[in-house]
Amino acid sequence: MPEVLARARSLPISPRKIRLVCDQVRGRDVDQALVLLQYMPQKGAALLRKVVASAVANAENNFELNRADLYIKAIYADESFRLKRFKAGARGRYKPRVRRYSHVTVILDERRS
Repeated sequence: MPEVLARARSLPISPRKIRLVCDQVRGRDVDQALVLLQYMPQKGAALLRKVVASAVANAENNFELNRADLYIKAIYADESFRLKRFKAGARGRYKPRVRRYSHVTVILDERRS
Protein backbone atom coordinates (compact mmCIF):
# COMPACT_ATOMS: atom_id res chain seq x y z
CA MET A 1 0.00 0.00 0.00
CA PRO A 2 1.74 3.21 -1.14
CA GLU A 3 1.79 6.30 1.01
CA VAL A 4 0.45 9.44 -0.61
CA LEU A 5 2.68 12.49 -0.42
CA ALA A 6 2.15 16.20 -1.08
CA ARG A 7 4.64 19.00 -0.54
CA ALA A 8 4.39 22.76 -0.50
CA ARG A 9 7.70 24.51 -0.79
CA SER A 10 8.71 28.04 0.18
CA LEU A 11 5.55 29.02 2.02
CA PRO A 12 5.79 32.59 3.36
CA ILE A 13 5.35 31.69 7.02
CA SER A 14 7.82 30.68 9.68
CA PRO A 15 8.06 26.97 10.50
CA ARG A 16 7.37 27.65 14.16
CA LYS A 17 3.99 29.20 13.38
CA ILE A 18 2.85 26.53 10.95
CA ARG A 19 3.94 23.68 13.25
CA LEU A 20 1.31 24.83 15.75
CA VAL A 21 -1.35 24.21 13.09
CA CYS A 22 0.23 20.91 11.98
CA ASP A 23 -0.02 19.56 15.53
CA GLN A 24 -3.79 20.12 15.52
CA VAL A 25 -4.49 17.93 12.46
CA ARG A 26 -1.88 15.17 12.79
CA GLY A 27 -3.53 11.74 12.96
CA ARG A 28 -7.03 12.93 12.00
CA ASP A 29 -9.21 11.80 9.11
CA VAL A 30 -8.76 14.04 6.06
CA ASP A 31 -12.36 15.26 5.96
CA GLN A 32 -12.25 16.15 9.64
CA ALA A 33 -8.88 17.88 9.17
CA LEU A 34 -10.10 19.94 6.20
CA VAL A 35 -13.13 21.18 8.15
CA LEU A 36 -10.95 22.02 11.15
CA LEU A 37 -8.47 23.93 8.98
CA GLN A 38 -11.26 25.84 7.27
CA TYR A 39 -12.39 27.43 10.54
CA MET A 40 -9.04 28.02 12.22
CA PRO A 41 -8.09 31.73 12.34
CA GLN A 42 -4.35 31.25 11.76
CA LYS A 43 -2.73 32.19 8.47
CA GLY A 44 -1.02 28.79 8.35
CA ALA A 45 -4.38 26.99 8.39
CA ALA A 46 -5.29 28.29 4.93
CA LEU A 47 -1.87 27.33 3.55
CA LEU A 48 -2.03 23.89 5.15
CA ARG A 49 -5.56 23.27 3.90
CA LYS A 50 -4.37 23.59 0.31
CA VAL A 51 -1.59 21.05 0.88
CA VAL A 52 -3.93 18.52 2.52
CA ALA A 53 -6.48 18.97 -0.28
CA SER A 54 -3.71 18.38 -2.82
CA ALA A 55 -2.66 15.17 -1.04
CA VAL A 56 -6.27 13.95 -1.07
CA ALA A 57 -6.52 14.68 -4.80
CA ASN A 58 -3.26 12.75 -5.36
CA ALA A 59 -4.66 9.79 -3.45
CA GLU A 60 -7.93 9.71 -5.37
CA ASN A 61 -6.56 10.32 -8.85
CA ASN A 62 -3.15 8.66 -8.82
CA PHE A 63 -3.69 5.74 -6.44
CA GLU A 64 -7.49 5.31 -6.69
CA LEU A 65 -7.94 5.29 -2.92
CA ASN A 66 -11.22 5.90 -1.13
CA ARG A 67 -11.38 9.34 0.48
CA ALA A 68 -13.33 8.07 3.50
CA ASP A 69 -10.48 5.72 4.52
CA LEU A 70 -7.68 8.32 4.41
CA TYR A 71 -6.03 9.87 7.44
CA ILE A 72 -3.02 12.12 7.98
CA LYS A 73 -0.22 9.76 8.90
CA ALA A 74 2.49 12.41 9.12
CA ILE A 75 2.64 16.15 8.64
CA TYR A 76 5.66 18.31 9.30
CA ALA A 77 7.13 21.72 8.51
CA ASP A 78 10.80 22.22 7.76
CA GLU A 79 12.76 25.41 7.49
CA SER A 80 13.34 26.89 4.06
CA PHE A 81 15.43 29.90 3.10
CA ARG A 82 15.55 33.19 5.00
CA LEU A 83 15.40 36.67 3.59
CA LYS A 84 17.79 38.87 5.54
CA ARG A 85 17.07 42.59 5.38
CA PHE A 86 18.23 45.57 7.38
CA LYS A 87 16.34 48.60 8.63
CA ALA A 88 17.95 51.81 9.79
CA GLY A 89 18.16 52.16 13.56
CA ALA A 90 18.90 55.01 15.90
CA ARG A 91 22.30 56.76 15.84
CA GLY A 92 23.42 55.27 12.54
CA ARG A 93 22.96 51.66 13.51
CA TYR A 94 21.01 49.00 11.68
CA LYS A 95 18.35 46.56 12.83
CA PRO A 96 18.26 43.12 11.17
CA ARG A 97 14.93 41.80 9.86
CA VAL A 98 14.66 38.10 9.06
CA ARG A 99 11.78 36.80 6.92
CA ARG A 100 11.47 33.04 7.38
CA TYR A 101 9.93 30.59 4.90
CA SER A 102 9.00 26.93 5.31
CA HIS A 103 8.43 23.65 3.47
CA VAL A 104 5.40 21.55 4.45
CA THR A 105 5.06 17.81 3.79
CA VAL A 106 1.84 15.84 4.21
CA ILE A 107 1.74 12.03 4.13
CA LEU A 108 -1.61 10.26 3.94
CA ASP A 109 -2.32 6.61 4.55
CA GLU A 110 -5.35 4.35 4.42
CA ARG A 111 -7.00 3.13 7.61
CA ARG A 112 -7.19 -0.63 7.94
CA SER A 113 -10.77 -1.80 8.51
